[in-house]
Amino acid sequence: MRPDLSIIADLINPSARVLDLGCGEGDLLSFLQKHKGVNGYGLDVDPANITTCIAKGVNVIEHDLDAGLQDFADDAFDMVVMTETLQSVRYPDVLLREMLRIGKECIVTFPNFAHWRCRLHLGLLGQMPVVQHLPNSWFDTPNIRLCTFDDFERLCREHRYRIIQRFVVGPDYHQHFLANQMPNLFGTIAFYRLGRSL
Repeated sequence: MRPDLSIIADLINPSARVLDLGCGEGDLLSFLQKHKGVNGYGLDVDPANITTCIAKGVNVIEHDLDAGLQDFADDAFDMVVMTETLQSVRYPDVLLREMLRIGKECIVTFPNFAHWRCRLHLGLLGQMPVVQHLPNSWFDTPNIRLCTFDDFERLCREHRYRIIQRFVVGPDYHQHFLANQMPNLFGTIAFYRLGRSL
């Protein structure tokens, strides 16, 4: 399993009700079903991913996240997960609100566009960065929302979402001293576990 999915799996309780937004080939849900007994569903828009999920025994629904989550009832899930998808949806603020409406908590991961390599690339070359954690060129990238860790935390404060846990990692998905001390400058990917305001 991918290292980022292993980190997420550690944050999910056994027997939880889980919804995975943009679930891909269903690796996370397949692991959680086998090892933690979760009751999980995935949403994805790619027919090939849906076929793979079904072959793995993962419950999956074909759904475009930009269409919203209004078909799901309040508190339908214990945890809603969105892995490195926040930056590619049209209305991330609306989607976050919906995630915390249908789930008691949510986990969101996304790449940091303020990483020092991105800043250096843009500052010295005058071009949009192509770096290890952001490997696409400006014209073929799925990323339409350029977000930093500071931007995301400001959004959480404005909407009064509780940041229960935050992990900031480097490109190898390990925590490093500098990434923990100055996450917006040295962190490449963040994992946020969020809850509703108290």
